[in-house]
Amino acid sequence: MKTSTSPLRAQLRAELQILARNGEQLLLTLIIPVMLLVFFGMTDVLPTGFDDHMDFLTPGVIALAIMSSSMVSLGIATGFERSYKVLKRLGVTPLGRPRWLIAKVITILVVQFIQLAILIPVALLLDWQADDAQWLAAIGAVVTGSIAFAGLGLFIAGRLRAEVNLAAQNGLYLLLLLLGGMVIPFDELPDPVATVAKCLPSGALADVMREALVNGGDRPATSWLVLGIWALVTPVLTALTFRWE
Repeated sequence: MKTSTSPLRAQLRAELQILARNGEQLLLTLIIPVMLLVFFGMTDVLPTGFDDHMDFLTPGVIALAIMSSSMVSLGIATGFERSYKVLKRLGVTPLGRPRWLIAKVITILVVQFIQLAILIPVALLLDWQADDAQWLAAIGAVVTGSIAFAGLGLFIAGRLRAEVNLAAQNGLYLLLLLLGGMVIPFDELPDPVATVAKCLPSGALADVMREALVNGGDRPATSWLVLGIWALVTPVLTALTFRWE
């Protein structure tokens, strides 16, 4: 038992140390979500359509944070590891590819716990009321969204060169931030764009998070279906197309 767990613990420790030292990843996963929450929470300039703008903003920013850790952070790190031939060598190391993947998953969970532990208190300090929150549903949304975005991030990382993957992950992050219903309401988008946005994992996750946290989803049943489809399709697509070298 000791020989099977020690490589995993060592890899997990290394993953967390790399993340803590990577300023870009900290910017994406923590600093940007907190800054958006504080800025728009204090200014109330978004046309949210909610009586309390924090009811729109808090679930959306949490969805953004989940996307940043599950897709962008994981995808960029994996892309460079593939470029440096790290993934190719895993098959002949005591760690192996399965334990490498487990370490990645645990790292994402740790990051998301930190994200929620920071974002929720900040939202409460900005007078967000969590009285109607359904926390089990919210956890389910986080897990489902994480699977969908992790699959998407790994799909991109497994097909592109590291530098192209870096640009693609950041570009997709920005696109989904603007079109995903996270900080910009669907009603403020042109109808064709809004229709597409509601079919994206970002839009679906933001909607189900609003339903879970403030009972304010636009179309929660459909959004759960869309998010579930993404969570099923992207990991399968990644498994079929991922190149380890």
